[in-house]
Amino acid sequence: MREIESLPELREHLNGTATLADVVVQGLDLRGETSLLLACPLGGAIFLGCDLADEVAAAALAAGALVFPRIPDLPYAPYRAELYSVEELYAGFEPERPESYVHTLDARIYQHFLRTGGPKPASILETLARRLHDHAITDAMRDLLYDVQQPRRIVAIMGGHGMRRSSPDYARVARIARALAERGFFMATGGGPGAMEAAHLGVWFAGRDDGELDAALAILTQAPAYDHPEWLARAFEVRRQLPAAEPLPSLSIPTWLYGHEPPNAFATHTAKYFANSVREDGLLTIATAGVVFAPGSAGTIQEVFQDACQNHYKTVGVVSPMVFLGEGYWKWTRPVFPLLAQLAAGREYAQYLAITDDEQEVVAALEHYAGSNPPVAGG
Repeated sequence: MREIESLPELREHLNGTATLADVVVQGLDLRGETSLLLACPLGGAIFLGCDLADEVAAAALAAGALVFPRIPDLPYAPYRAELYSVEELYAGFEPERPESYVHTLDARIYQHFLRTGGPKPASILETLARRLHDHAITDAMRDLLYDVQQPRRIVAIMGGHGMRRSSPDYARVARIARALAERGFFMATGGGPGAMEAAHLGVWFAGRDDGELDAALAILTQAPAYDHPEWLARAFEVRRQLPAAEPLPSLSIPTWLYGHEPPNAFATHTAKYFANSVREDGLLTIATAGVVFAPGSAGTIQEVFQDACQNHYKTVGVVSPMVFLGEGYWKWTRPVFPLLAQLAAGREYAQYLAITDDEQEVVAALEHYAGSNPPVAGG
C-alpha cells in the first residue's frame, strides 16, 4: 500500500495511474485538488486527516473509500507524515528570553497533555487522538530508519537524564557518540537531557576536532542541568556559535509524559510520543547494532533489563551487544552487570556483554559486532 504525503507526490501518482486504490493520503489539504480527485476512481483510497471539498468527501464515501476526519481543537496533528525537528518544536523560542519556551509547539502540546488528564485522559477522543499521533510517529520513524537498499546500523545510548553537562561522563558519552557516528553508526536516544543530550551533541560534532567540542562544553556547562533556566538557551547558543553545516542524522525519541524535560536541541530528527511505554520499548527494538548504557538511575536500569529480555528471548530476531560504560558504577554502585552476566550464562547474548571505562573499547566492541553482523533492513 502506497503512502502519499505531499501534493506533488499526489499529482505525479494520479498522472501515472489515475486511481487511488490501495493508496493512503496523509494529512494534506486537498481542497485545491477537487477537479483532479473527482476525475479519478476513489474506491479503495484511504484519507487520513485530509481537508476535502464536500463533493469529494461525498464521492469518496460513496465509492467505499475510508475517510478519517480531522480532530478539532488539538495543538498537534494526529495524522502527521513526518517526524519533528528542533526548528518545529522550538519555533518561537528566543534564547535571550528563556521564558519564551512557553510559546513553542513543544510547550503548547505539553500543556494540552496536562489539561486533558496527563497520562490518564478522561476523554476517549483525546485517547484516540494520542494513539493516532503515536501511530503516525512510528510510521514516520520507519520511513527514516528502514531502507532495504541501505539499512542503518542503529546504536542506542541510554543514561541518566540528570547527568550534568559538567560531568566527565557527559563528555565521555559525547566523544563515544561522535566516534560511532564517524564510523557510520546511526545514533538514537530517549531524546531528553543528560546522557541523551550528550550523545546527540557528539553526533553534531562528528568530523570536527576536540577544540570545537570543548568550546561547546564550555558554553553548555554554564547551565549544567535541565532544570537551570538557561539550559535550552545555552544549547541554542552552541548551535549559533558552532553550527554544523551538514550534521549527520540522529534520532531522539522523547515523550510528553516527561514534558518537564524538554527534548535536547542537537538531534536532527525527533520522534516524540505520548505513550512512554511505546517509546521505551521501540527505542530498544530499533537498536539492533547495540546499546551503550552510561551511568543512570531507575529508568536506565529498567531499560537494561528490557533490552536483556529482548536478547534473552530473541524477540527482535537478533541478539545485539549490551555495552556498559563505567565498570565501578555498574559492578558496585549499581551492581547490575553481575546479575545480568549470571542471567545471560549459557545464552547467545552472553558473548555480547561488555563493561569498560575505556571509550575506545566501547567503540571497538560495537564495531566488532557490526563487522560480523549485517545491519537489519526492516523492523
